[in-house]
Amino acid sequence: MKSSETKHKGVTRRDFIKGTAAGAVGGLVVGAAGTALTAEPTAKTQPRAPAGKARYRAISAETLQLRGHEGDMIDAYLARPAGTGAYPGVVVIHHMPGWDDSTMEITRRFAHHGYVAICPDLQFREGKGTPEANSASVRDAGGMPDNRTMGDVEGSIRFLRALPYLNGKVGIIGYCSGGRQVYLAACTLKGIDAAVNCYGGGVAAGPAGLTPRQPVDPIDYTKDLSCPLLGLFGREDQRPSPEHVAKTEAELKKWGKTYEFHMYDNAGHAFFSADRPSYRQAAAVDGWKKVFHWYEKYLR
Repeated sequence: MKSSETKHKGVTRRDFIKGTAAGAVGGLVVGAAGTALTAEPTAKTQPRAPAGKARYRAISAETLQLRGHEGDMIDAYLARPAGTGAYPGVVVIHHMPGWDDSTMEITRRFAHHGYVAICPDLQFREGKGTPEANSASVRDAGGMPDNRTMGDVEGSIRFLRALPYLNGKVGIIGYCSGGRQVYLAACTLKGIDAAVNCYGGGVAAGPAGLTPRQPVDPIDYTKDLSCPLLGLFGREDQRPSPEHVAKTEAELKKWGKTYEFHMYDNAGHAFFSADRPSYRQAAAVDGWKKVFHWYEKYLR
């Protein structure tokens, strides 16, 4: 698919999400052991590399809790460069397989490239103990509830914006089901400066793809998209299929949004997942380059 970019226009929020994330309040953060996190890094300042070349060999990562939907305290994974400085923030929305090791690696990768990244455990309330068990529970129930997910994502955005070492910019990225949630968040939440949808299925699923937990089609909210959107897809994927991607692209063009879509040949769903048979090196390597170029453009 040919890349496209058009002019961004103003947005408004849709009524259905209004109030769903109202409980994601404040900037309270509690470490895994229940202790408050320190605000400032203690490591020596690392020199800033030229744009697009940043590599921060020393990073810090930890599990903590933050306030999500309706004020719930949920688990989250934070990674950031070790050292003082002002860094962009990124909210990482995990894939349907859950809050797993591969997602932690992605979060740390952003820190290595000079971003403060937070990944909330959106399946935290399932309480099954493992990402696999939690994911199965979510699938059986009809997916993650949209209102709860948006509340948790908004809580993560607020968490990042309260950090003293943020540069004032926050991006969002999601994979698989997380890509759908990125699209919905970028259309309904405030405080997002750039978004990346990695093969998010269900953005343009139609009435047949709706469930009580996911009662809306994100494509219907396209006119409210509030930030530049990057989309990365595999031509062999069926969720989303190339036809669904084309439908979404047509809607973005209709509303004059700033976006780029890229379709990779010889790649299907989850081509970024290095721990799965679906991994496609060429697509993943190029995809990461595009992700960081996008964030350098809109978050630095």
